Amino acid sequence: MEKKQADPSLLTRREMLGITGMAGLTALTGLKADAGPHTIQAKPRIACLVTYWGATRSHADWIIAKLMDGYWWQGAHTPSGIEVVSVYIHQFDTSLLGQKVCKSKNIPIFKTVGEAVTLGGKELAVDGVVIVGEHGDYATTLKGQWMLPRWWIYQQVIRVFEQSKRSVPVFNDKHLSYSWDEAKWMFDKSRELNFPLTGGSSIPVHYRKPDIEIDIDTPIKASVMLGGAPDEGALFHCVDVLQAFVERRKGGETGVNSVQCIRGPETWKWTEKNPWAAKLLESVRVNMNLKPGHFQAIEKPNVCIVEYNDGTKAAIYNARDVGWTYAAEIQGHKEPTIISMLEWPGPFSQYHASNSQPHWIVQTMVTKKEPFNAERLLLSSGITAFNMESNWQNGVYSPVGRRIETPFMNMTYRSTRDAQFNKGERPPNVPYMRGFAE
Repeated sequence: MEKKQADPSLLTRREMLGITGMAGLTALTGLKADAGPHTIQAKPRIACLVTYWGATRSHADWIIAKLMDGYWWQGAHTPSGIEVVSVYIHQFDTSLLGQKVCKSKNIPIFKTVGEAVTLGGKELAVDGVVIVGEHGDYATTLKGQWMLPRWWIYQQVIRVFEQSKRSVPVFNDKHLSYSWDEAKWMFDKSRELNFPLTGGSSIPVHYRKPDIEIDIDTPIKASVMLGGAPDEGALFHCVDVLQAFVERRKGGETGVNSVQCIRGPETWKWTEKNPWAAKLLESVRVNMNLKPGHFQAIEKPNVCIVEYNDGTKAAIYNARDVGWTYAAEIQGHKEPTIISMLEWPGPFSQYHASNSQPHWIVQTMVTKKEPFNAERLLLSSGITAFNMESNWQNGVYSPVGRRIETPFMNMTYRSTRDAQFNKGERPPNVPYMRGFAE
């Protein structure tokens, strides 16, 4: 697949700087740059479609509460620039908190996805769609994939888009789907119908230590990503953080050539045979003042091995006591570059790591442009899916997973985005500000 030029649907550097600064606050509140002082543009009207909203720990509560009440961004509380006008809850009966919040905000909860995005009418009646298909009582596959109905919700939105002959921006929390085929269909529909698609993990835009971004066209040779990754959902956070960094390498993203998962003690045998990974792993241990053998002492080790089409290599380790930490071997640099995402108030604080993500959801809905290439979201979804498949073949499990070649994951693009992570004073660790108890 040929490399793409800079996508005009992506936020430009000037747009991002304008939005995140004081001028951005004007944009968020709807003031037109060329309008008179008393002319106010209506906020985009958003439909929120969720699987479960029954506890303060659920992603629906973390994200939608911020879209309703504002979020903490760059050292200050920022009012939301959108208006939530409808909600759909798949597991409605157990989502008592969601019911209570919507009632307090006078937001209608519709019985179907279609009704939520048409506001009970016959055609699309909202300016954007937020899908939070995370948490709830859903089965898992033999391979450990949580069968959350993100595709099922998304395809009903697409049906309304097609019937209405128009579309609006869509945000999808975390990976597009546990299935590569479903994820690819979701991405392809966004291109076919020409609407901005975004989503993924909240961690790439969380606070960093040090608070730096890797320059575009950095000659990254190899990468290691560490974080709690015992299962599919946690692994995706690590994968998405990795992709947020490696897409900035020299030449841009070239797509993924193969994915492999190794579990148990075999993890360390593979590491010994691959000095590039061992060196980066040790550099993180030393950087974070951890004892020798710290990572090897984890109860259930595993490593996801990613090979890119340009020869770049990466390894994602299930680890503890490092938050989410990325380490890169960069050509011409004597020491590895190490960047960590650590320490937020929560997770039961009003201001969780999700503050940064709702900020970029708002930008997508206001500007109708993707904050980063949606190809990254597709690649992260695919890496996660094939990692989970690697250890299984014909229903038989092996701790040394098969190397799955992925010639179809050949998405190519060049990142044009500036730094998008939260900076400045950390938010206060305060209780939920709802006016009522959970």
